[in-house]
Amino acid sequence: MTDLRSGLGEAVSAAFASIGLPAEWGRVAASDRADLADFQCNGAMAAAKAGQGNPRQIAQRVADRLVGHPLIRGVEVAGPGFINLRVSQKALAERMNQLAADFRSGASRVEAPRRVIIDYGGPNVAKEMHVGHLRASIIGEAVKRLFRFRGDDVKGDAHFGDWGFQMGLLIVACGDEDPEISALIESPDPDPAREVILDRISLSDLDRLYPAAAARAKTDDAYRDRARRATAELQAGKPGYLLLWRHFARVTREALARDFHALGIDFDLWRGESDVDPLIAPMVADLEAKHLIADDAGARIVRVARNDDRRKVPPLLVVSSEGSAMYGTTDLATILDREKSFDPELALYVVDQRQADHFETVFRAAYLAGYAESGSLEHIGFGTMNGPDGKPFKTRAGGVLKLRDLIDMVSEKARERLHAADLGAELPAEEFEATALKVGVATLKFADLINFRGTSYVFDLDRFSSFEGKTGPYLLYQAVRVKSLLRKAADDGAAGGKIRIFEPAERDLALALDDFDRVLIEAYDRRAPNLIADHAYRLAQIFSRFYASCPVLAAPDESTRASRLAIAKLTLEQLELALGLLGIDTPDRM
Repeated sequence: MTDLRSGLGEAVSAAFASIGLPAEWGRVAASDRADLADFQCNGAMAAAKAGQGNPRQIAQRVADRLVGHPLIRGVEVAGPGFINLRVSQKALAERMNQLAADFRSGASRVEAPRRVIIDYGGPNVAKEMHVGHLRASIIGEAVKRLFRFRGDDVKGDAHFGDWGFQMGLLIVACGDEDPEISALIESPDPDPAREVILDRISLSDLDRLYPAAAARAKTDDAYRDRARRATAELQAGKPGYLLLWRHFARVTREALARDFHALGIDFDLWRGESDVDPLIAPMVADLEAKHLIADDAGARIVRVARNDDRRKVPPLLVVSSEGSAMYGTTDLATILDREKSFDPELALYVVDQRQADHFETVFRAAYLAGYAESGSLEHIGFGTMNGPDGKPFKTRAGGVLKLRDLIDMVSEKARERLHAADLGAELPAEEFEATALKVGVATLKFADLINFRGTSYVFDLDRFSSFEGKTGPYLLYQAVRVKSLLRKAADDGAAGGKIRIFEPAERDLALALDDFDRVLIEAYDRRAPNLIADHAYRLAQIFSRFYASCPVLAAPDESTRASRLAIAKLTLEQLELALGLLGIDTPDRM
């Protein structure tokens, strides 16, 4: 199923070829002036620059060969040589009926599906998720859904931070705070009957202990050394430390599952740094055998700098001077583990842009060692979510905002907005709460995803929770509005039929619906969910104008009503598909 732009591109390319010019000059794009044309081709200017003649004359020769083409209602040359194209009503109607019969709304699949790993989430064990985890989770989920929808075999991995220095810090902190716990974990053979005392440690305790321990380690060398030794002993398999570490993982997992579920985020793999620990020793031996590892001040490193580097690229620290594996070590071992278990053709790391240098170092080491094909590892960086002061989002007291608190905040704001707009008053209490949560999640996700991932943005709860403007709640309201229209039509015994295109507002809507596949392809290639968010907003806006100027239930005749009901249903299906790719669910009623 070919979209109109592609079909026109083929026609214009053939016209260029027919006058002896390269077919690639026939590329067609949406018109910059919708009042003058639906699409345009600027290839005549490129031909003129290549010395092929006057651009207007070239454009006219191409235009003459397009007259009478079944896709084209009108073609004219404008300005210095623009070829302006209007799509025929018949072609628009045929395309809309194709889309209406397609459950994918015209979305194509990739020609060569790949095995893809998407690494996102990245929470640390023993710490509650905070607002800093939001973008990785939201963007990663959208990228995963997009790649899967387009046909790739995709696995999403949470990739917990559960095996590094922070674990050593917490082991020391917990032991210092509770002598009984200290006695248990320091025992060479911990008594299983005493494990119950670990239940004294809650996630809130860990969240309290870690910042204090991390701060102390910065100024107290002896304390830092104790934590480093604890990290090395944990990784070496000390029984009591493993016992405590498993408790950390258990209480954290429960909170993570709750918060991820509230955001509509699911992982195929719930693996962490600890899962690759058995691979580290043989990996280090393999790096030695390949003459890639070197000693450096008691540590072991892999040098990845190249002669043509324009800036200093640090080596990958594989083993610390205390003998423990480092952050980069587990990342490298994870690449090796994934290669053995899934053999991905592409691995996407959805991680803060500030980690770009780290990933460049790790990826270079992986390519040098032969653990991944060159170019198969890609860092999908993103900016920060900022508060009104332009700095990373914090609580009013200046602390890091917990993700659960943010979810509760947007849900409460959604309840306020629904009540203020007199929406959902007739819903049962349980359905109203479910709707409020959907509105709240849409507020969060759309506010994030409407921005290109590489940029930072200011999260303004009042603005993004509004049912007006470029917001998630506005899109949910428009979707519910169409659902209400279709329910009323069904109650009246009216149904959709063959789509016909006559009115200007119908043309605008049809052209927007036809653009879906192009948007998905570009979003896929650029790893840019914001393009889907923008399409959803544009589609909702254009439908609103259509609804205002083209009566549906009060259409002048039955065939017009059936046509408009069908295009309304198609709009809803495509809008929900787009929102679903962003991880946003629509309620049935408000």
